[in-house]
Amino acid sequence: MAIATNALPYGLRDVKLAPLDSTDTPGTKVDLPASQTFSFSETEEVTELRGDDVLIAIKGKGGKVEWNLEAGGISLAAYVILSGGTYSLTGVTPNQIRKVAKSGTDPRPYFYVEGQAISDSGGDWHAKVFKAKVTDALEGDMKDGEFWITKAGGQGIPNQTNQLYELIQNETAVTIT
Repeated sequence: MAIATNALPYGLRDVKLAPLDSTDTPGTKVDLPASQTFSFSETEEVTELRGDDVLIAIKGKGGKVEWNLEAGGISLAAYVILSGGTYSLTGVTPNQIRKVAKSGTDPRPYFYVEGQAISDSGGDWHAKVFKAKVTDALEGDMKDGEFWITKAGGQGIPNQTNQLYELIQNETAVTIT
């Protein structure tokens, strides 16, 4: 069976995050548990040239991506990729402690994000943002009778090799490595 002409992505199967090194190469991917939303929109800032009471030209300044993530629960290893700071695991069972510590001078880092949906037309669908940063709120709520939902939003810009994003349709489903 040949790959479908039109992909029909359905749901969200997985989201993984990876820190970026100084050359924008992704490090070890970390799962964003119980992923609920990975959305993004391509945008571009433009400058307009006006004269003689009419619009003469529009010049784009290059594309960027605006994205949002939501996930049930939180992996502190994923949280530090989003927020910056340091991640540690100390102690031995039954007294282990995982911790994210962030100082006021720790900047939010750039990271790689990839999401996967299963396609109702066969195979799957992947969306990748190559250089993302949380520029909106990074939040979660502890509420009576409810699970913690991690929420983050931000922007993606081209990496050092000018990759902004990829949308990939696979004839056969491929897990995020």
